Amino acid sequence: MDKLEEKPAHNKKKKHKRTQVGPKRWKITMWVVISLLSIMAIVAGSGAYYVWSKLQPMPKGEVKKISISRGMSANSVADTLEENGIIKSGFVFSYYLQLKDEGSRFQAGLYELNPGMKKEAIIDKLNAGETIEAETIKFTIPEGFTLLQIADKLSSEGVIDKAKFLELAESNRVWADAESVLAVANKKNLHKRLEGYLFPETYELKKESTEEDIITRMLVETDRKLGTLPDGWQDVLEDSGKSLHEILTIASLVEREVVVDEERALVAGVIMNRLKAPMRLQIDATVQYALDAPKERLFHKDLKIDSPYNTYEVDGLPPGPIASPSLASIEAALYPADTDYLYYVTKKDGTQSHLFAKSYKEHLRNIEKSNETAQ
Repeated sequence: MDKLEEKPAHNKKKKHKRTQVGPKRWKITMWVVISLLSIMAIVAGSGAYYVWSKLQPMPKGEVKKISISRGMSANSVADTLEENGIIKSGFVFSYYLQLKDEGSRFQAGLYELNPGMKKEAIIDKLNAGETIEAETIKFTIPEGFTLLQIADKLSSEGVIDKAKFLELAESNRVWADAESVLAVANKKNLHKRLEGYLFPETYELKKESTEEDIITRMLVETDRKLGTLPDGWQDVLEDSGKSLHEILTIASLVEREVVVDEERALVAGVIMNRLKAPMRLQIDATVQYALDAPKERLFHKDLKIDSPYNTYEVDGLPPGPIASPSLASIEAALYPADTDYLYYVTKKDGTQSHLFAKSYKEHLRNIEKSNETAQ
């Protein structure tokens, strides 16, 4: 028999190749994943450790005085604490404050903090405002003191450098927010530029205050005191036809001439009347100011001194104040007594009060009366 030929098996299904991940490739993938996770864990752990370590207390140390200024941000406070060695990292501490919603209640002031304090203790202290009293300087400027007397007093008490203080007092400049001092403007022939503008008062300032700080504080006090005058005083000033500088000048004359408060307005009235007449003021205190070194008794030759402040020789007011007037004297200059008096003489009975006169003849009689009562 003939052999039958085998027919191709066309109906048999075709086999497909499958791609399989071998054991080796799988192990590599797993190794990469594990490595990445390990690196991330190490980085996270290192970061956490860094933050933790930076928030740990500093080694214990001596107490330090730290000043927190009004308006300082939490970040600025953190930087200040780091600069003073209270904490390790201001950067990390500031983020910790944000995380804990702290810092907004920190209070300004001077604090005693020491390295070694825990962060919670620092935050609690700043929130509570447990400040200490700042070291201060305290001094009193008597009413009627001249600028030179003020400088001598503060210098003798170790508060200022006299030369620097006087140099600043002569400078033509703006003094922070002080306003009344602007009335000085560019006045000529001023013996001392800020004379009469440094208010006589008791002051307490920070110990580290500079000469500039002290002058500014005294000028601002003048503004503050003017603000306590009766309502409408600025309208009265305008109606008087006088500038603030002239009113302070008149007030300084009153201050140096009067001891008895009830007489301030009367003496101011005499000054105003003599200016209107017009008559020379002939006030001894202006001569004393021109001499710089006051005398117990003035002689006729002293009344001839060549000075724009010598009201025996020049008409009208001197170029500026001759001392620091009190508020009472400033008010008297603004509201002088309405009288016809043109003269006054000091009683010699020890009361330091005056006898007032409308005429020169009456004035001469008052001089006789005063001499009769001399002690």
